Amino acid sequence: MRVAIIHYWLVGMRGGEKVVEALCRMFPDADLFTHVYRPEAVSEIIRSRRVEQSFIGSLPFPAKLYKNYLPLMPMALEQLDLRGYDLIISSESGPAKGIVPPPNSLHICYCHSPMRYVWNMYHDYRRSTGVMKRALMMPAAHYVRSWDALSAQRVDHFVANSQTVAQRIARYYRRDAQVIPPPVAVEDFYIDTQAGRSETYLMAGELVAYKRPDLAVEAFNAMGRKLVVVGGGEMLTEIQRIAGPTITVLGPQPFAELRRLYAECAALIFPGEEDFGIVPVEAMASGRPVLAYGRGGATETVVDGVTGLFFHEQTVAAIIEGVSRLERMTIDPQAIRRLSERFATPVFERRMRAFIEASLSDVVPLRPRPPALVSVGT
Repeated sequence: MRVAIIHYWLVGMRGGEKVVEALCRMFPDADLFTHVYRPEAVSEIIRSRRVEQSFIGSLPFPAKLYKNYLPLMPMALEQLDLRGYDLIISSESGPAKGIVPPPNSLHICYCHSPMRYVWNMYHDYRRSTGVMKRALMMPAAHYVRSWDALSAQRVDHFVANSQTVAQRIARYYRRDAQVIPPPVAVEDFYIDTQAGRSETYLMAGELVAYKRPDLAVEAFNAMGRKLVVVGGGEMLTEIQRIAGPTITVLGPQPFAELRRLYAECAALIFPGEEDFGIVPVEAMASGRPVLAYGRGGATETVVDGVTGLFFHEQTVAAIIEGVSRLERMTIDPQAIRRLSERFATPVFERRMRAFIEASLSDVVPLRPRPPALVSVGT
């Protein structure tokens, strides 16, 4: 069986690329297709595969400007020749699923989220851009949104990384999705028995607006409490500017250092709404509790009162009150660790393999879609 894996872009190692890694282990002979590929930025497992770029990779400065080429990506995907492949797995968050599948292939889309910048977070992204870019964004997003909804009908089965994303798939694509959480390398983390004495909190992840790192910094400024911030991104300079004397902004860190910070922190602060959110699971794998905003994927990983607590308004006051409640909570690091193991990599691989095998046994080529679904987004 010939297998093709389609991923939107391979320019770093985040949650989506960890899924690609796991799929590569499951299918060692699979070929990879993507818009932009930076071999030095991905893992050895991915580098060891044959990787083919769409024509986006031949445009000027693709590694820096790839997001600006979004309106061209639908056309680029449709030029990929996937004849001869029996199984196609698209990894979707940016455009990936819109390939033209061969008639007798099975196309499964593992969806991290329908594209946020044209669907659920469109108005947030639009407000954050300048006047010129906003004017260009409106017609481009309209075109990509329409194409995205229609191209969803080229997928035989959707797999969502969370119930939150499954609900978006139903809302925007009018399709059902099987929920299989993404793989987390739980075994790579450890419990520090001295962590319960720590007074330093941790916030980790990409520093972008929708993750609301500013809220956590402002809350810890107000409390005069210690917070370590790990991660790069477009808000790094702003976070450095607003951080008070008790806030340490480290920027991006190597994995070994991040692992140590997880193990030694008092708790993880997670102020944004995520599709799934691997960072809270990594903290839990280190036996540390999580204070998370009570919406999105964190509600499916954090067990309230056991592995952490939720706050329900994205405000400084809500975080301060949540920290106060968390410090009165009885923490059992071993129990927290055990609950994180629900998301271990072998669990993902076992569930994904079972789903694919069941889908392959039920392939019906050229299965027609209901007319009502074909008209979605037009």
